[in-house]
Amino acid sequence: MAEFTIDALGEACPIPLLKCQKKWPDLKTGDIMIVSIDHSCALKNIPEWARKAGHNVEVTEVEDGVWDIYIEKNT
Repeated sequence: MAEFTIDALGEACPIPLLKCQKKWPDLKTGDIMIVSIDHSCALKNIPEWARKAGHNVEVTEVEDGVWDIYIEKNT
């Protein structure tokens, strides 16, 4: 299992999601993508995109208005 980090701080939608989608094919099953965001729109659309594809998602607020989204690739 490997971890990949995407720094999308300061990026407005749809850039954080596009960064995730671009990196996603590089991940293998069991790998984790950690996306750091500070835009509330990305807080909604990134987990939604991942969950629709059947992947595990956890969101942690690391400070006020800054979140880390953990996505585990299941397939």
